[in-house]
Amino acid sequence: MRLLLVEDDPALGKSIRSGLDGFGFVVDWVQDGLSAETALFAADYLAVLLDIGLPRKSGLAVLGSMRATGNNTPVIVLSARDAVRNRIEGLDAGADDYLDKPFDLNELAARIRALLRRNKQQVSPVLRHAGITFDPSTQQVHYQGRHVVLGARELALLAALMSNPGVPLSRSQLIERIYGWNDEVESNTIEVHIHKLRKKLSPDFVHNIRGIGYLLADE
Repeated sequence: MRLLLVEDDPALGKSIRSGLDGFGFVVDWVQDGLSAETALFAADYLAVLLDIGLPRKSGLAVLGSMRATGNNTPVIVLSARDAVRNRIEGLDAGADDYLDKPFDLNELAARIRALLRRNKQQVSPVLRHAGITFDPSTQQVHYQGRHVVLGARELALLAALMSNPGVPLSRSQLIERIYGWNDEVESNTIEVHIHKLRKKLSPDFVHNIRGIGYLLADE
């Protein structure tokens, strides 16, 4: 569940990224409009959280370029400009939602989930493998019919593995899938998350191919 956050306020950006991490989202954070366009060119995102008053290129200009080039990634505008005319301007420019600052992180997470439900045709379908069902749009996991509670990184790791059944993913590939650009990553982090998945799901759920990487056990 990878998102792009475009916010030039360092304290607010850090707070949003940290908060959404707890809701199971992987967040790439950039702080100006041109960096946002570079990120959008380099990676695919489920949604973009876009500030309006950005350096180098405004948020509305970034949004306009996205829509003009056929990029239909859902966008939630996050702005301190809370006048009705500003909301209308943002929505008319192609935003899917508009949230005034300051806002509650729980509300932001709920709006993201609602947006992804409305765009479910663009979201990965429900994933199933070896008795495990994972719905990316709701972040719900069930194993043999029972609900399993996973942490944010565990959810991202599970999504990466279940999206590539039978294909080994290296440690570096998994780090890229479950961490944002700004995150600090410890040397044994993947092994720790794999251990947690095995403990919560099944000891044989993930196989380690020495020198290559990890993949799911056969059905």
